[in-house]
Amino acid sequence: MGEADIPMAVQAISQGAFDFLEKPCAPKELLLVLDRALRTRALVLENRALRAQVERGDPAARMLFGISAAADGLRAQVRRIAQAQSDALVIGPPGSGISKVAEVIHLCAPRSKAPFIKRAARDLGPAEVQAAMEAGQHGSLFVDEAAHLPHETQMILAEWLEGAPRARLLLGASVDLEAEAAAGRLHSDLYYRLASMTVRIPALEERREDIPVLFRRYVAQACEQAGLEPPDIRPEMMSELMGRDWPGNARALMSEAMRFALGLETPVETVAELGLAEQMAQVEKSLLEQALRRAHGRAAAAAEALKLPRKTFYDKLVRHGIRAEAFRPQ
Repeated sequence: MGEADIPMAVQAISQGAFDFLEKPCAPKELLLVLDRALRTRALVLENRALRAQVERGDPAARMLFGISAAADGLRAQVRRIAQAQSDALVIGPPGSGISKVAEVIHLCAPRSKAPFIKRAARDLGPAEVQAAMEAGQHGSLFVDEAAHLPHETQMILAEWLEGAPRARLLLGASVDLEAEAAAGRLHSDLYYRLASMTVRIPALEERREDIPVLFRRYVAQACEQAGLEPPDIRPEMMSELMGRDWPGNARALMSEAMRFALGLETPVETVAELGLAEQMAQVEKSLLEQALRRAHGRAAAAAEALKLPRKTFYDKLVRHGIRAEAFRPQ
């Protein structure tokens, strides 16, 4: 409308108008409002899509993000193998989320209500694998980095593939298991019995169009956990992220998103000098300090806010040299 007043502006916004501009309106101001409106609209549409996925009860859609053909293919593989209810391999480059994809396979399957047991291969001796298989009875047993399985445990698992009903076996690896089997480091029967049921997770460099989706998701999660307002993500920053190689894949992107969400932006060359463990330690320390600051130094309240057991929380404080009393009002 050409003429209006404050009551009319309030009424218009209450009925769904995004903003209200006074005449004469500077073009720059109009463009800023339009930009905010478009971004808000995009978030609304994304939230509607996510709610629809939740209502459909599809764990693959809810938990495996991306808009690329590669992401669609990954979700399709997960659903197909989940419904087959057979033992399977989950392979992908380091940091690609092998454990998460294995869990989604379990959640997509008819046995999703049964236990999902997760174990590291290196520590899985004969007694440990027996206990794990029993704990996951009628559910799934996921063994991470299967190339490190002790030889005797490999023999046991190969025999179990021929046996009676048990936990579904999901082996994960970030190395070439076929090469490991050919070199005799992995039991060939164990590998070839599972090879026909393989889910391969694409590297980020194969689906660069998913980087903005994943980064925004990780930033939102970090902000929600820390109780912060999500910061504005500049287009030039997103372009820079899409141009990186990301050898650490989704895990490295998540670390970058957490630093950004917490205001710990670091020059690219400095980040590259830090290992993943150091980067994650920086983020964890910042989250602990922010939780203590919001809780005014009350460790129990901070631990509850971070959904951590008290002992785990106190152990982390000691590891990072943080004193809860330093955050109490003077």
